[in-house]
Amino acid sequence: MFRMPTRHVPIAILGAGLTGLCAARTIRRARGACRVFERSRHVGGHASTIEDQGYRFDCTGHLLHLRSDALREEVLELLDGACFEIDRNSVVFSNGVTTPYPFQAHTHGLPPEVAYECLLGFLRAVQHPPSEPPRNFEEYCLRHFGAGFSRHFMLPYNRRLFGVPLDQITTDWCERFVPRPKLEDVLAGAVGLENSRLGYNSRFLYPKLGIGELPRALARSAGDISFDASLVELRPERRELVIGSELVRYETLVSSVPLTTLLDSIRELPSEVAAARKRLRVTELRYLDVALAAPPKRDFHWAYVPEERFPFYRVGQYSAFSQEMAPPGGSSLYVELVDRKPPDLSRLVPEVLAGLCELGVIHSASDVRFVRARHLEQAYVIYDAERAPALSVIEPFLESLGVISTGRYGAWNYSSMEDALRFGSEAAERALVRS
Repeated sequence: MFRMPTRHVPIAILGAGLTGLCAARTIRRARGACRVFERSRHVGGHASTIEDQGYRFDCTGHLLHLRSDALREEVLELLDGACFEIDRNSVVFSNGVTTPYPFQAHTHGLPPEVAYECLLGFLRAVQHPPSEPPRNFEEYCLRHFGAGFSRHFMLPYNRRLFGVPLDQITTDWCERFVPRPKLEDVLAGAVGLENSRLGYNSRFLYPKLGIGELPRALARSAGDISFDASLVELRPERRELVIGSELVRYETLVSSVPLTTLLDSIRELPSEVAAARKRLRVTELRYLDVALAAPPKRDFHWAYVPEERFPFYRVGQYSAFSQEMAPPGGSSLYVELVDRKPPDLSRLVPEVLAGLCELGVIHSASDVRFVRARHLEQAYVIYDAERAPALSVIEPFLESLGVISTGRYGAWNYSSMEDALRFGSEAAERALVRS
């Protein structure tokens, strides 16, 4: 009779992304014992950097927007100074012109009729607010930005980003991540006074060799990590994991894998939990990494593209974050695609390159050395009306089993890289109390 190889770990951690690694590092620093299990062959998860013919590519734009001074100092120490501190330079391509981000505070330079529509709509929204709070994100935009800003940017851009109708999305995630300008900001932007500090992401850190340097630095003090270690089954009543062909017995479990993946690994879910799991929604993301043989034509970190005639909604320049992301004389881009289906590259790439030429991002298609199609199975958690009720069933269930599920996808939320690090530390502290 075949018997699985068995090991025992005091604290098992699923996932070697930022949350899992930070949890392991915190546990190790407290002299606790743990092991991290990672399904891929490298650390980082979405915060990874790959090398390809002298170019370096992240999983699109992953930047360290750090509000905590203590965490900022810790990250700088981890990276040993091999890091840039950067002021945001992001733009919006719309109506045939380029304006600074955020759109709602920079109408100067737009066609006069567009600027007038945006300003008039904002003033009407401020002067005549509805008596009822917004019920969804579409109403939120109209309430706080007015009809013009909503029509020209907020609604089309976010429809392209999330890939679902905006009246299906709640406002629970908006407060921190959607810049809401004051009247003074809108008026200043209308006459050309730029407000570069508006929004949560106005300043950020970026490692010289790509964002993957951060998880690699964390891994050096995270202790034992098993790679190619996919979760097959969770048996929480026995405190057992089947990882690949190995049985792992644990005392405490910290999971940073997607909540859906974790629940799917439990063979017999209670009916109400299984029903709640089916209500969780998330978008996938397809994007292109583009290697250029020429320096960047435009000076920006990333650009928003709300107009539906383009097949992409955002373009970023890795090499604008750090020149080390491309060989001398070259540059590199990421292009986030609207369509979530597998692309026909023979049709898509010429269309994308034509759009990049039109927007002045590249000189011509001859600048391109190669293009790589990439896919993230999970990108943005959908904050629809079902999310909160589903979590109200799932979270107590996992808590009753002694499972700590955390992180952007482990807790099913919209959050930053700073949050991912904080989630890991907090989960470690809970695990240490239990073990």
